[in-house]
Amino acid sequence: MKNNKPNLTFFQLWSMSFGFLGVQIGYSLQNGNASRILSALGAHVETLSYFWLAAPLTGMIIQPLIGHWSDNTWTRIGRRIPFIIGGAVLAAASMFFMPNSGSFAHIMPILLFGALMLVLMDASFNITMQPFRALVGDKVNENQRNAGYAIQSFLINVGAIIGSLLPFVLAKVGVQNVPDPGKTVAPSVIWSFYIGGTILLLSVLFTAFTTKEYAPGTYEENSVREEVKPQKTNWKQIIRDLPPVMLQLAFVQFFSWFALFLMWVYTTPGVAQNVWNTLPTDSVSAAYNEAGNWVGVIFAVYSFFAALYATFMARLANRFGRKTIYGLSLVAGGIGLLSMVFIHQPMGLIYSMIGVGIAWAAILAMPYAILSASIPTDKMGVYMGIFNITITVPQIAAGLLGGIILKLLCGKAIMMLGVAGISMLLAAVMVIRIKAKHE
Repeated sequence: MKNNKPNLTFFQLWSMSFGFLGVQIGYSLQNGNASRILSALGAHVETLSYFWLAAPLTGMIIQPLIGHWSDNTWTRIGRRIPFIIGGAVLAAASMFFMPNSGSFAHIMPILLFGALMLVLMDASFNITMQPFRALVGDKVNENQRNAGYAIQSFLINVGAIIGSLLPFVLAKVGVQNVPDPGKTVAPSVIWSFYIGGTILLLSVLFTAFTTKEYAPGTYEENSVREEVKPQKTNWKQIIRDLPPVMLQLAFVQFFSWFALFLMWVYTTPGVAQNVWNTLPTDSVSAAYNEAGNWVGVIFAVYSFFAALYATFMARLANRFGRKTIYGLSLVAGGIGLLSMVFIHQPMGLIYSMIGVGIAWAAILAMPYAILSASIPTDKMGVYMGIFNITITVPQIAAGLLGGIILKLLCGKAIMMLGVAGISMLLAAVMVIRIKAKHE
């Protein structure tokens, strides 16, 4: 076995994932406000999950391709960084356009334009995120693997806090929180997307300028685990050689991401109905927008607890094993989601977010730490891209089934969070089946 990658300094570990902070600001603005924007543009609550299908569908197609291309790309600035920069530019552009969909009514129906911008935004996030995952796998050795992904998880959650809080903070400092007459989206949301897109670009450029990827010769010398140089592999062989742990993780991923998708889609209408007592057809009132801002706050809270948990999650995983910490974290998330069904006061939702944050931190780090220890380093990008299918398929399933489940629950959006909690607990049970290396 050869694995001569040197230990990296804390700054090197931190700077290579710093751009993910900006990406997550954009991703959190999408998660917290896409349903709000689409509802304002005319989407009904029963159809929201269909619009959200854009995210997993684009990810399922794009991430394996980006992984494969970045595995086989060497430029003056690296193999992953060109894709990270390109995706960030597209993501920022779509963030500037989506909340202004109403201004393009002369081109096409505003709901269609908003949906297209959601597709472009999510495709761009996927182009950017996948190389970030592979970049950590490229650069860190086994001794620093838990730490590398834990730092990435921490920065992701700091970005999520900022993105989730932006509309709430802007409203508190005086930016208008209801749409102008004849408009559909509140200025507080529009300016949040402007600010988030700008930070995304700047943070990605910071990573690009401070992170030096290994040159091809150095990469092969330092990274190849076997005593032979990697050979080009076709897609048929890649699929045939999938490590068994990927399939085992896929069952966990299915139930955990099914739960997360339901949470992102239905928290805003669920909280609006259950706490602010709005009607299902109400999507532009002051009460609905206040509920939307509070959802941003509680999403920031779960991101805060995720960031806090990420600071010592690697040490817990080193001591008790990745599987144990992964499973217990998912149990905490399931309990947190289930508790939201029974809470009718805004502040009470904060306690639910503690468990959700613990699960979110583990979902962002543990599967990748487990998987990256079991796949060939020369195929890190393509296998990470294929692994993204375990994220997209459950979201597609949740998107297709969400409206049907909601009708069975008599349109009570808050009950969808109970379904999400049960799904998260099932994910914790599936962890038992994982047989991973380095445990």
